[in-house]
Amino acid sequence: MRIMGLDVGSKTVGVAISDELGWTAQGIETISINEEKGQFGFKRVEELVKSYQVEKIVVGFPKNMNNTVGPRGEASKSYGNMLKELLNLPVILWDERLSTMAAERVLLEADVSRKKRKKVIDKMAAVMILQGFLDSQK
Repeated sequence: MRIMGLDVGSKTVGVAISDELGWTAQGIETISINEEKGQFGFKRVEELVKSYQVEKIVVGFPKNMNNTVGPRGEASKSYGNMLKELLNLPVILWDERLSTMAAERVLLEADVSRKKRKKVIDKMAAVMILQGFLDSQK
């Protein structure tokens, strides 16, 4: 069973997919979106779900450090609800506090240039979100 992990931002959605056994997460792409124009990349997510035969989706749920939910958290929750309705798949909101910062740290330690980091940071954050979920299932 493959699981998809999503890091939903205001401009992009990072996408990761698990291996068939649900042990590891691999980043596959970053989808450009435009919240203001109502372009959320659902068509591309649906194509990837079918292509990889995804059975469950994990959406990063950014909470504030004091455990409250801010505007980005509400946006992620709405995104997850729309996906659940559109794809008729289970959607899990996963606490992703600090996942983007952790992804940034990994890329910095790997000495990835700022320009390249910008291109892969959301995909890397999606990997960290999904891997955290997968690890919690063991």
